[in-house]
Amino acid sequence: MTAARNGDREAFAHLYRRYARIVHGVLLAKVPLSDVDDLVQDVFMIALRHLPKVRKAEKFGAWLAAIARNRGNDYHRRSRPEDQLADDPPCTHVPSRGDSGDDESAVILETIRSLPDSYRETLILRLVEGMTGPEIAARTGMTHGSVRVNLHRGMQQLREKLSSNQKSSRPEKETL
Repeated sequence: MTAARNGDREAFAHLYRRYARIVHGVLLAKVPLSDVDDLVQDVFMIALRHLPKVRKAEKFGAWLAAIARNRGNDYHRRSRPEDQLADDPPCTHVPSRGDSGDDESAVILETIRSLPDSYRETLILRLVEGMTGPEIAARTGMTHGSVRVNLHRGMQQLREKLSSNQKSSRPEKETL
């Protein structure tokens, strides 16, 4: 942290390698997959410019995750059509397994994105980015207990949505 703050590019590259999955996961929970990689780069560019503002090295991950969340929110503010009404509900359509062109991972990702924010982010960090609960806690600044609760409740909701989605996409059996 100190070396990166003093302009050492290799030290910043180390921070990038260590925290890129967190940033990727946070953004994946908020923005379309096609825009995630560009926004990851944006987040690290913002972090590089504002690195001297970080006082405690142990808070770097939480600070970076907050930048990623803000960048994800900015993405939606900037990309919203001007004629959209402010009180329009967000799209909550969860694709079914029978939707054309959707594979299972896309269905699961969209289902995760339909969950509340607190569960969405931790589930993506766990299931997509492959991070453990303690890694998520250490790198986001969340407590171990919060991560455990969010993962547990998020997985419950994910299972419920996927099973109800699977049931609704099955054709009814005909009785003769």
